[in-house]
Amino acid sequence: MTYLNTIDFAKSLDEQDPLKAFRSKFFIPQHEGKDTVYFTGNSLGLQPKSTASYIQQELNDWAQYGVEGHFHAKHPWLSYHEIFPKLLSPIVGALEEELVVMNQLTVNLHLLMVSFYRPTQQRYKIICEAKAFPSDQYALESQVKFHGYAYEEAVVEVAPREGEHTIRLEDILSTVEQHRDSVALVLFGGVNYYTGQLFDMPTITQAAHKAGAICGFDLAHAAGNVELKLHDWEVDFACWCSYKYLNSGPGGVSGAFVHQKHIANDSLQRFAGWWGYKKADRFKMDKGFEPIPTAEGWQLSNAPVLSMAAHKASLDIFEEAGFDRLIAKGKLLSGYLHFVLNGINESQTAKAIEIITPTNEAERGCQVSMLMLKDGKQLFDELMRQGVIADWREPNVIRVAPVPLYNSFEDVWKFGNIISGLIG
Repeated sequence: MTYLNTIDFAKSLDEQDPLKAFRSKFFIPQHEGKDTVYFTGNSLGLQPKSTASYIQQELNDWAQYGVEGHFHAKHPWLSYHEIFPKLLSPIVGALEEELVVMNQLTVNLHLLMVSFYRPTQQRYKIICEAKAFPSDQYALESQVKFHGYAYEEAVVEVAPREGEHTIRLEDILSTVEQHRDSVALVLFGGVNYYTGQLFDMPTITQAAHKAGAICGFDLAHAAGNVELKLHDWEVDFACWCSYKYLNSGPGGVSGAFVHQKHIANDSLQRFAGWWGYKKADRFKMDKGFEPIPTAEGWQLSNAPVLSMAAHKASLDIFEEAGFDRLIAKGKLLSGYLHFVLNGINESQTAKAIEIITPTNEAERGCQVSMLMLKDGKQLFDELMRQGVIADWREPNVIRVAPVPLYNSFEDVWKFGNIISGLIG
């Protein structure tokens, strides 16, 4: 598409947008009586207007039925979590039996690593991205220490080359090959939280398997943002949060994926709980754990229904919108933002912004990370004062993410216009 940096062009794109009505389904934070430019869906998605009624339904059923709500609620709580695999399947590209919603992201990462990081004397290393999100770093550190290894001994980080911001695929693949005899697990974020780089997950998975290793992904910044085909790519396991692009509320319930080839393997080590026990005999309260032969077998506890109600409110909107259409609009929004920012740079005598997110749309999602070359924090603070809600990351990066469900092309134009005025 040939973009133009004008308000009329942005409005024309919005008018042609088949998803334009979905913005009205969300609460947009206000600034001086007007909608903010809310560009932090990569950190916390906006609240659907339907969320309150979804939660209220469960509160009403709790009030009416008490414990019998497990059986007689409009959506019986006993099986509430079973709603989600059908809704998530097109979003993450998985079979329904490979999916379960439970816990929070880092809890799920630990539970999955119990099963899939099984170091031996020969194979004990984990290969990951350098400067992964701190939760991932801490999870990896504690897991290798639990097995008796020092971090420096067992964890191999792949970093960008000197003077570069993103990690080259060839460096990931060469690292896996270099450690092919000692690597047990390859674990990356699907999208890097800092740069917005989308990793080539199918190629990384193939390389890990070729080396005899397990491959998993933290999809916190990928789920609901980019196209995923976890089953077809033969990813071994993955997990994600629901409060970013999936708009399910602060601290919202997490999702987990276990590939079909593993789900019925009851010899896999795992931390077990009652809700992962086979359903037909669960209430016999017998000793001896017998897991459900699906991803549900990794559950520990019964469903946190109130937070799951918020999750369902958002996923029902995803289903109505159609994930393919969301992906297509997300690429247009991100492409327009790149165009606008590049135009601002070209108009300056001295470059003020370095975009560190890949320009290739196959290597990014919604997020665009801007390295501010001068007065970054002051500019960020002024953006906030002018009604732009973005995200600051030390030492000098502003992260923004135009989200296709509720952001508009006019939002992108407004953001560029404000930035241009501040650095002009």
